Amino acid sequence: MKREKITLTQRMLCNASHSFAWFGGRSLLAAIIIFSVTAAAEQDSAGFIFDRYNLTLEDGFRTEAAGPFYYSQTAESGNILAFPPFFSRTEMPAIESQSDDFLYPIFTSLRYGHERRWQFCELVSVSSGLIPDDTTPRRVTVFPFYFQQRAADTNLNYTAVVPFYGRLNHRLFRDEVYFIMLPAFIETRKKDVVTDNYFFPFVDVRHGDGLEGWQVWPFAGREHKDITTQTNGFGDVTTIPGHDHSFYLWPFYFSQNNGIGTTNAGTFRASIPFYAATRSPQYEATSVLWPFFTAIDNRAGRYHEWQGPWPFVIFTRGEGKQTSRVFPLFSESQNGTKENDSYLWPFYTYNRTHADPLDREHTQFLFYLYSRVSVKNTETGKDRIRLDMWPFFVWHREFNGNERLQVLAPLEAAVPDNVGIERNWAPLWSFWRAEHNAATGADSRSLLWNLYRRQTAPDYRKVSVFFGLYQSQRKAGHESVRLFYLPLTKSRP
Repeated sequence: MKREKITLTQRMLCNASHSFAWFGGRSLLAAIIIFSVTAAAEQDSAGFIFDRYNLTLEDGFRTEAAGPFYYSQTAESGNILAFPPFFSRTEMPAIESQSDDFLYPIFTSLRYGHERRWQFCELVSVSSGLIPDDTTPRRVTVFPFYFQQRAADTNLNYTAVVPFYGRLNHRLFRDEVYFIMLPAFIETRKKDVVTDNYFFPFVDVRHGDGLEGWQVWPFAGREHKDITTQTNGFGDVTTIPGHDHSFYLWPFYFSQNNGIGTTNAGTFRASIPFYAATRSPQYEATSVLWPFFTAIDNRAGRYHEWQGPWPFVIFTRGEGKQTSRVFPLFSESQNGTKENDSYLWPFYTYNRTHADPLDREHTQFLFYLYSRVSVKNTETGKDRIRLDMWPFFVWHREFNGNERLQVLAPLEAAVPDNVGIERNWAPLWSFWRAEHNAATGADSRSLLWNLYRRQTAPDYRKVSVFFGLYQSQRKAGHESVRLFYLPLTKSRP
């Protein structure tokens, strides 16, 4: 019995010691965190637990906490509140803009003045806003099944329930769309041309200003348009050319007369894939086994081109264009403003556009493994450079000379300058950040979400290491050092 009592006592003491160790250890950790945050409130620095600092590239300040999972920023360009990757809000009071992201890009909400829009996976969306006649339309979309718009002007209202019945205005690349039991009947209008489709796309009848046409696809079809005129907003009368189009047993026979009434009227005759020919005063092309073998005489563009088999082998010669391509071994092409080269594609590609004052160059190795984009203003000599080395880093230098480096960038190269990625996802993996302000000379460095942080300016320097347990600061000729948040040296000049 005594032995059992001793054993029971030992167990109780053991359990108590484990409980104390468990509770005490976590209490100690909590105390350290509370002490760090309390100290941070005074010193604005506790590593990735809490840090508050002035922005380097613009006026404003930023607060970060819980590593990459919280930050807020106040600046002239706008205010941001974010809990990456779950939620972020960006406000720009100067232009009355607000953007909310929830697990970007799954759910986003945007307000710009009176314009509002939210979407879920680009399948469900609601938008509203003002249009010139001061009505306020509101759109609801559940793509591709339901489309709705409501406005004060009832003429703008529409509802469409696919595939049963509906009417749309200025949607799906048409001015008007009306359908019943899609695809049994669809009527569309684009500008002055109205097309009635029966069992789309097989039978349609269309008419417009001087235009009549029909088709029973793939058997036959014909369309004729007269030469018409149109008066623009300045009162000038312009001529709209006519045409004649027809086909039989598509795609084996096409006959088209285009540009009727102009100085460059032309014809197109084809029996696909055996033969195709285009003839006009400014352009001629002949294809055999279309589209693989083609000879082009572009008199307007001042060049001759031979393709065969397209798009792998192309040679172009003339004043307007020079091309030599044997894909994927090599490709060199240039005209008056553009140059496109590649060698062992996609190992190396180079693109350049030069049209004063713009000079843009883009060099890539293996798609996004290495990418360099340079945009230069030839009048001022200033340039903007972006350098990506996937997935290791992305570096920017802006026209004003400001620089920014981010180490680890797995998505930025594929979607460059995407503010949603930069705002919601980049904080999670950018464990090293460096910024330099060319105008003020300010610099900042951050490692592991401010576990180490260094900020400098011509009259300022601050270093914080390991939750801010070591801090040194020099400002206006005075220097101070803190260790474990306690002053180690008094501020002295």
